[in-house]
Amino acid sequence: MPVGDVLQRGQRRRAAVDLRDPFASQPLRQRDPVPGLVLTGEEDARRTLQVAHDADCTFASVRPCPLPAGPGQESVWDYPRPPRVDPSTELVEVHLGGGVIARSTASLRVLETSHPPTYYLPASAFAPGALRPTTGHTSCEWKGQASYVDLVTPAATAPRAGWSYPEPIAGFEALVDHVAVMPSLVDACFVDGERVVPQEGGFYGGWVTSRVVGPFKGVPGSWGW
Repeated sequence: MPVGDVLQRGQRRRAAVDLRDPFASQPLRQRDPVPGLVLTGEEDARRTLQVAHDADCTFASVRPCPLPAGPGQESVWDYPRPPRVDPSTELVEVHLGGGVIARSTASLRVLETSHPPTYYLPASAFAPGALRPTTGHTSCEWKGQASYVDLVTPAATAPRAGWSYPEPIAGFEALVDHVAVMPSLVDACFVDGERVVPQEGGFYGGWVTSRVVGPFKGVPGSWGW
């Protein structure tokens, strides 16, 4: 395909994206972490021929348009980064093995840009014997090193379904003695009686309810959000 046609197709694609991208007025080199998407002349066009052919390579995949929040709702795009820890008096429940293994009205919500809230329940809110320490650790750039637990009932076990921060980084000390739960690995989680939808992707532990609107990180193409 002639270079001129590549440039014209790139311009048409850029125009289509601008209709739904509120950040389109920003300079391209500040908005776009993929240098190949910046077309400044024929030499750049030749180097980025493959990118220009990729219909999925749009600015919308870098930063989506936040959905409008209705009354009583929060947009995850209003959450900060680094994240914030907020106390919650909502009734939070975790179900496993046909019963409730944790219930609390004194949880903590970790709120981070693009993510639905992650709920941390006091360890004391779990049924006796429900938390079984297991091996392995992961690290969070904001909160520090996480330790994992299996969630255990007489009827079922959810391996590595919970995690905590025994020695969190400064600013997140409130998370000590609290346990987060991956909602996709248990029977169900509820917030004020509403069943939680697990954050997509299987990597993050966010809890999606009608209280929050996205788009949420975790869907295909959202790694850079």
